Amino acid sequence: MQIHISPRDIKLTAAIHAYVAQKIGNLEHFGLGLIGAHVALWHDDKRAFKHAFVVKVHLAMPGPDIHAEDHGHDLYQAIDLVADRLAEQMRHRKSRMVKGSREKSRKEKVRRQLLPS
Repeated sequence: MQIHISPRDIKLTAAIHAYVAQKIGNLEHFGLGLIGAHVALWHDDKRAFKHAFVVKVHLAMPGPDIHAEDHGHDLYQAIDLVADRLAEQMRHRKSRMVKGSREKSRKEKVRRQLLPS
């Protein structure tokens, strides 16, 4: 998966880059075929201090893409919050996929049992 990071009004250090890559890379364990991620990081002086750092993430994957945005008083906190939101969305999508395949196989089993031999 490719991760593209766009810092705005923030200096992108190696530590920030590694932290974002680690948090977004952890999302691959859901097995939904992530293609790429675009992460936008910025510091908004016009916001209140506790919401000064903003992180927006766009995950490209088969089917509808996933988006998340969060704010925090610390850049690392905002990254953690957005990663948690993305993980929740991916868990939801995966459980819907698994439920759909189980439902389809259950219906097929019932159909086979009802067919005359």
